[in-house]
Amino acid sequence: MTARDRSARAVAAPTAPAVPVSPAAGPGTGPAGVGLAAPADPSESPGALLAAIELHKRFGATPALDGASLRVDAGEIVALMGPSGSGKSTLLHCLAGIVGPDAGEVHYGTRRLSAMSEAGRSALRRGEFGFVFQFGQLVPELTCAENVALPLRLGGVGRRAARERAHAQLARLGVDDVAGKRPGEVSGGQGQRVAVARALVSEPRVIFADEPTGALDSLNGEEVMRLLTEAARTAAAAVVLVTHDARVAAYSDREVVVRDGRTRSLAG
Repeated sequence: MTARDRSARAVAAPTAPAVPVSPAAGPGTGPAGVGLAAPADPSESPGALLAAIELHKRFGATPALDGASLRVDAGEIVALMGPSGSGKSTLLHCLAGIVGPDAGEVHYGTRRLSAMSEAGRSALRRGEFGFVFQFGQLVPELTCAENVALPLRLGGVGRRAARERAHAQLARLGVDDVAGKRPGEVSGGQGQRVAVARALVSEPRVIFADEPTGALDSLNGEEVMRLLTEAARTAAAAVVLVTHDARVAAYSDREVVVRDGRTRSLAG
């Protein structure tokens, strides 16, 4: 499988089920407590956009999630923090549909992701979810503008319209000058801003960011986080952010500590 095929598959992959939900009251007011379960019916949690309920996940004999729960409100930025191996990336991957939990549920609005067809989850992931990963995962054979346009093209948007939207998004993030260059011809900070532009170009309701500044120096990392959070707030998109860096987590409304596969919400 080529790098281009792998990236296209990542963008189009089906959305997956659940992570357990801790009933936070809203930005900066999440209650403390380990493994607090949200109501089984997300309608009992007004404003919840994502509700992960009692998620369990094992890799072989090793438990990665052990009843973790998480609630994310519309427009809220939530940082998942914890040591390596704590389960924070697994939690994000379950929410994002990259892997499925062994038990538990994820609700997106009024929809239960595990009840959706693979095609339905894939469409949801292309159109309503955006993704930023540590190393960008840009397709090396495509230009930066083509990388940004890729989710639109996979979603059926015409070439010209997708190109125009891609260029507009690159301009908003201050990297329109690299539109015609390939990822290997730009700096790490520029490449990660291109990745953020790709995550935002479909106007998603949720952006999943897994260590988005982990491969950058502190200056570029701060700039990427500023641009990501400003763009997300402008678009009223929620952000679920995995990080081990307190400076990155400071951009969030609320921090959730993941330890031994369980969750604990902290006041923002």
